[in-house]
Amino acid sequence: MSEIITPALVSLDEPLGTDKRAVIDALAARVAATGRASDGAALAADVWKREQTDETGLPGGIAIPHAKSPAVREATLAFARLTPGVDFGAPDGPADLVFLIAAPDTAAEEHLAVLSRLARAFMRDDFTAGLRAATSPDDVVALVQAAVSDEPPAAAAPGAAAGAAAAGGAPAVATNLVVDGRPARLVAVTACATGIAHTFMAADALTAAGQKAGIDLVVEPQGSSGYKALPQSVIDDADAVIFAVDVDVRDQQRFAGKPVVRVPVKKGIEQPAELIDEAVASVGNPLAPRVSGNADTAAAARAEGGSGGGVGSAVKRSLLTGVSYMIPFVAGGGLLIALGFLLGGYEIAFNADDVLGSATLGNLGDTSLIVYLGAVLFKIGSLSFGFLVPALAGYIAYGLADRPGIAPGFVAGAVASFMGAGFLGGIVGGLLAGLAAWWLNSLDVPRWLRGLMPVVIIPLLGSIFASGLLLMVLGGPIAWLTQALNDWLSGLTGAGVIILGIILGLMMCFDLGGPVNKVAYAFATGNLAAGIAGDERYLQIMAAVMAAGMVPPLAMALASTVIDRKLFTEPERENGKAAWLLGAAFISEGAIPFAAADVFRVIPAMMVGGAVTGALSMAFAVTSKAPHGGVFVFFAIDNFWLWLVAIAAGTVVAAFAVVGLKRFAHRRPVEPVSSGAEGVPSAVATA
Repeated sequence: MSEIITPALVSLDEPLGTDKRAVIDALAARVAATGRASDGAALAADVWKREQTDETGLPGGIAIPHAKSPAVREATLAFARLTPGVDFGAPDGPADLVFLIAAPDTAAEEHLAVLSRLARAFMRDDFTAGLRAATSPDDVVALVQAAVSDEPPAAAAPGAAAGAAAAGGAPAVATNLVVDGRPARLVAVTACATGIAHTFMAADALTAAGQKAGIDLVVEPQGSSGYKALPQSVIDDADAVIFAVDVDVRDQQRFAGKPVVRVPVKKGIEQPAELIDEAVASVGNPLAPRVSGNADTAAAARAEGGSGGGVGSAVKRSLLTGVSYMIPFVAGGGLLIALGFLLGGYEIAFNADDVLGSATLGNLGDTSLIVYLGAVLFKIGSLSFGFLVPALAGYIAYGLADRPGIAPGFVAGAVASFMGAGFLGGIVGGLLAGLAAWWLNSLDVPRWLRGLMPVVIIPLLGSIFASGLLLMVLGGPIAWLTQALNDWLSGLTGAGVIILGIILGLMMCFDLGGPVNKVAYAFATGNLAAGIAGDERYLQIMAAVMAAGMVPPLAMALASTVIDRKLFTEPERENGKAAWLLGAAFISEGAIPFAAADVFRVIPAMMVGGAVTGALSMAFAVTSKAPHGGVFVFFAIDNFWLWLVAIAAGTVVAAFAVVGLKRFAHRRPVEPVSSGAEGVPSAVATA
């Protein structure tokens, strides 16, 4: 690998212009003049485009305009020391040290790793002081070469900060950074659009701030040269998460259910201490944002011993990923359909197309405005429901193969819908598409073909494989199985209906948003379209599932704020106040703080209450055309008052059960262990 910077790429105290566009143009021209870029203007345009997306000025008089560009032939740095400085958007004023980082759009990992090490050097005062004191371009080159040849500083190991504090090597931890009597444990992810500079600077700034504060903070920089995933055990022990990112977090499901602070990556560089304060404050706040998934896929990873649990673990995580991404289509579509029924009556399901074909907002004709709006809402909801199976299959494939799996997965889901294979067909199609895309993406292909793989080759061959198998071999048997399941459910009567309600209620309360809960919920929502089309049993299942899922937070609210407040800590009583609203809105995760602190007494009590509610809801033949919303979608629930009776009965049973267990079933003392027993118990993953 050639030198990443040469004296010809260094400008010391030369006038390059009075604004950042002029400086970028001048440095890009230097890169082209040395033969490292084919077109200086094209490189400058790419850097400027990146600059307009997010300014690259940093505190301390530094600016790092950068881009990946097809005009760049080899990874290159161009440096300018400016007198006076030029404004690059930093909060503390102009920049006098400017590095233009130019990387080829197909940069090799070794080049990206070098650039990443340089970015980390920006955070060192001795490095920037050396640049300001340099007397010649050779001095600058020597400083840079020394910086990029060193290994990046290692992130603090879990427990290191606490240990140092105990040994007297770190300052005392501030009271607001203590959780359960110990220094807070945080994890963070940093990532920027190019994955070269800001990613690693933010990682080092957060790590340094965590060490200074005396807490445990471990960072996962997700750069262009790849990343090393944090151990799942470290994530599980963390109290909260910081996402300092400008792009999607890779494998975000690993952090599911954790309180999260999500900010642009530059805030990780500029305000690391403030982000730490905010993350720790979110730990005790039941209304704080949480990483989507609510512990479902994270629990699956824990059950398999971490994020690398083999094929079984990967398949399980991909299934839960598919369900998590499918739910917004179902929730939004179901509520829109319910609103359509509210305005247009149930017959709108059969004549919405006729209404929309003959009437417009400006010319309603014989149609009333209310009915017209009902038809609009119903149609939008129906179209949203049409994405249910394709979205499920597409994101199952995404969970297995990342982005290359999305296209073949969506196609396989569409084929499953076409063949009547429904929810089960979507699962099979998504798995086939994901496995095919993963295998194709793992092939070692020539460099000229590599760029075509994710956009042409993988979608083409993955779709042929997965969708071809469904159309020619698997779709028919799966469609028959789906129809057989529908017939069995439709034929359930008497005790069979009640037993089904008990099973669904137990599953909904087993892990409060985890994998078992999601299986029951996905079964209900995955077949909701069939229920709206006329199979009422599925609407009864949806009502029972939603009712049972409301029981845990409502029961814990009743127990902690009404029945026996003395059995609960002050933070739990505060959580209980918030849990009333969370339960009413069907947010089962409102009970997680209680279960995390006392899993073996809370979870069994919640399951008993959920079983009672599920059985009563099915016995009362309550139906729901909405997949979410709790009492706030009353208009979509038939026999609404009986549904409330079922919820109230289960809530009272669960609340008195948990109070009884807390009074009479005493826990055996547990010795602290090094893996973080003071955090969320590992039993939450399976209970």
